[in-house]
Amino acid sequence: MTALARPRDGRVIGGVCAALARRFGTSSTTMRVIFLASCLLPGPQFLLYLALWIFLPAERTSKTAW
Repeated sequence: MTALARPRDGRVIGGVCAALARRFGTSSTTMRVIFLASCLLPGPQFLLYLALWIFLPAERTSKTAW
């Protein structure tokens, strides 16, 4: 499993679903469908998404400034 960080590519809004998809080895589309389906259930899913968007670090680039 990879570290949990919001990727620079494959983002739609904040990159949270793309980060979770990479972490758990599934596609970003599948994770987005799961998230949207979970929003139909009662609970703080949207607040959790916002918290992850704020607290997950963005993926670092491998390019050097030399």
